[in-house]
Amino acid sequence: MPTVILMDVSLSMTRPVSLDGGDEFQRKNLAVHGLNMLFEHMASNYRLEFTSLMAFSSLWELLVPFTRDYNALQEALGNLEDYDKTCVESALNGVSSVVQQEWGSACPCQVVLVTDGSLGIGKGSLRQSLQSLKHRADDKKFPLPFPFPTKMFIMSIANAEELQTTDAMNNLEELLHLSGGDGQIFTMEGPLCMKSVQGMFGRLIDHAYSPFHAVLHCGNLSSDVQVFPRPEPIVMDEEVDPMPRSINPDLELVGFIEIADISSPPVISRHLVLPINVNKEVDEVGTGATDELEEEPSASQMAGKNPNFCVLLHGSLKVEGMVALVQLGPEWYGMLYSQADSKKKSNLMMSLFEPGSEPLPWLGKITHLGPISEAAENPYGEDDSKSPFPLQPSVKRSYAQNVTVWIKASGLQTDVQKILRNARKLPDKTQTFYKELNRLRKAALAFGFWELLKGVADLLERECTLLPDSAHPDAAFQLSHAAQQLKLASTGDSQYAAFDHNIAPMHTDFSS
Repeated sequence: MPTVILMDVSLSMTRPVSLDGGDEFQRKNLAVHGLNMLFEHMASNYRLEFTSLMAFSSLWELLVPFTRDYNALQEALGNLEDYDKTCVESALNGVSSVVQQEWGSACPCQVVLVTDGSLGIGKGSLRQSLQSLKHRADDKKFPLPFPFPTKMFIMSIANAEELQTTDAMNNLEELLHLSGGDGQIFTMEGPLCMKSVQGMFGRLIDHAYSPFHAVLHCGNLSSDVQVFPRPEPIVMDEEVDPMPRSINPDLELVGFIEIADISSPPVISRHLVLPINVNKEVDEVGTGATDELEEEPSASQMAGKNPNFCVLLHGSLKVEGMVALVQLGPEWYGMLYSQADSKKKSNLMMSLFEPGSEPLPWLGKITHLGPISEAAENPYGEDDSKSPFPLQPSVKRSYAQNVTVWIKASGLQTDVQKILRNARKLPDKTQTFYKELNRLRKAALAFGFWELLKGVADLLERECTLLPDSAHPDAAFQLSHAAQQLKLASTGDSQYAAFDHNIAPMHTDFSS
């Protein structure tokens, strides 16, 4: 998840702050100190994070494009210049442009806005931007929410008391709400000093940039790993009382399966898995597994000459062309697999499935899968010429049937007219008449549309009375029979309103 650092370099950031010992600093110096602390943490724990640095006042400037070089980011911080007034809206337009140009609109991004809480003056100020939200033309809309998923963290180089003396806190909260609300405002606690700014950025690190350490288990083998980026808790919408679900730090491998069988499953998120005890010299793009597995183990494969299960697993999955199913929590699964980063480098990745015992319908329930050795016969055949997947569902899926949907009155009218047209051609159209009648009956029962059944029954009785003298005698019997069955179904009686029941043609002496 890339990060954009949005640094306020307006004149208000140059306001002096008196520190203990008589030293005098600017608020900008405190912000730079906090950001350096963040960059040092990310260089050690989030070294695969892409980070960009932007500065803004009335205009915005991209100082460092997305990079993993934290030395370049820190060097740019040391060369910041001071400019004019604050214009947050212009800066947010810049963030939207930079992120979409680099990552598109599907990649989630974190935005860290560092400011002193001053909203700017006059046109272009945050206050004026928020007040004019409802009076804007389509081509001048406010940049929030961004067209890509966003978490916004606002780092205020001011304490809460200072922000609350004006409407600054209310405006910042509204800004956070417009971004999607998935973020937080951090303020300095106590007097403005180095210790306070360290505490504020420390809370940001704990909240958004703390590494996720886990233990990967497979039988008697285990390995300490770091999952990057940190998996976020998820909330299932269909739960009656939704509660956030988080990944268990003990990841248990439950089995292995062919890549072709699992195909390209739907996933919630994808993460990189790194062994924790690999030496710092390891290349940052993965566990270092290469195509030349016969060669001497590299530093990434032997951490201090000690075998590493994570590296062994990665190499095995890559060579065998398989994935490992991993249990993330109660009735929650994911998969581990090797993903090539280049011809010589590959990564051990983990994808998270939707929580549930059957996240991939074509595999059935995960708990029902088992080793091939326990099967009566090899489900893949003696020469691997077949596959037991996908499993065929026991019940025909609704999307494989002709489902009746009435969005407009004209659709319902068309179905009723079709029944009446076939009714006037009885007995030649007997089979088609009952097919259309039963289709309408099932849809009405599914929707609880009892009045429709009674209304169609009345229409059929009317058609019966309007039959000409030359009509076939069987037509009157079939119309009366169909009308009677619909009236019985309209009562809701389970004996006559069963959904799976079909109205059969009435057997008469005229029937062939």
